[in-house]
Amino acid sequence: MFLADEIRRLKKERNAVILAHNYQSAEIQELADHVGDSLGLAYRAAETEADVIAFCGVHFMGETAKIVNPGKTVVIPDLDAGCSLSDSCPPEKLAAYLAEHADRNYYVVAYINCSAGVKALSDVICTSGNAVKIVESVPPDRNILFVPDENLGAWVTEQTGRPMTLWKGNCYVHVEFTRQSIEKIRAEYPDAPVVAHPECTQAVRLLADEVCSTEKMVGYCKNSPAGAFIIVTESGMLHRLRREIPDKTFIPGPTDHCACADCRYMKMNTLEKLRDCLRDLSPQILIPEDLRARAEAPIRRMLELSRT
Repeated sequence: MFLADEIRRLKKERNAVILAHNYQSAEIQELADHVGDSLGLAYRAAETEADVIAFCGVHFMGETAKIVNPGKTVVIPDLDAGCSLSDSCPPEKLAAYLAEHADRNYYVVAYINCSAGVKALSDVICTSGNAVKIVESVPPDRNILFVPDENLGAWVTEQTGRPMTLWKGNCYVHVEFTRQSIEKIRAEYPDAPVVAHPECTQAVRLLADEVCSTEKMVGYCKNSPAGAFIIVTESGMLHRLRREIPDKTFIPGPTDHCACADCRYMKMNTLEKLRDCLRDLSPQILIPEDLRARAEAPIRRMLELSRT
């Protein structure tokens, strides 16, 4: 309790806002001002009047907050909290691919789980919550390159019928769910709908009763008459669902190797590190202005399209 009180004190002294992704630990979620998915937190970052943004997530999320708030101090608890999906698409590789395939005149739709360098090479950003809408907004005469998540991209193609070239990247957590592991848990809880994130493989998505972003999982579970759900995404989401819908039961989707799926990068953030980053205003997210400005345009385009 002492550590939590110290974080609250520092937050007030720094005029800071604490943003936490749904995959953060329960302790961090309880202290955050806002808990949400990438789209919701992007809005919060763009709208905040705080002087300091403490972003409890992974590195690309802190970058996104800095991109839309160049005049604010953005800190993250652990600078090494990366993302396998973001790492799968280095900006120099994307630039080389676009140059090699210039004849395709690609319209680049980038999932927000990517670096500032990749965002700067993109035409528009999307999240799992708005990817279908964003892809549907792309001019019909343009070829689409979807980066970096091939599973989300494949799901969007299924929803829209829009053919896209898919970058070969994935989230290491979501591809650990398998058809066998989900069939096994479903046999144990036959009346519980399976709710899966679109970063899962097609084999898992086909078993799901609902495929949606983490934010939409909350609405689906609230409105469903079911009393229990199998949640096929990173384990941190279970805390938010249990907190907001306490009268229902949430069962973690297992992998072949463990009863639930933890992201080692998301879980690098701790209360001690959150306290330290607010106290020291470090580590900070710093982005060269020319790169930041180029990366901001496709993010703003996403936010505008998501509001319409």
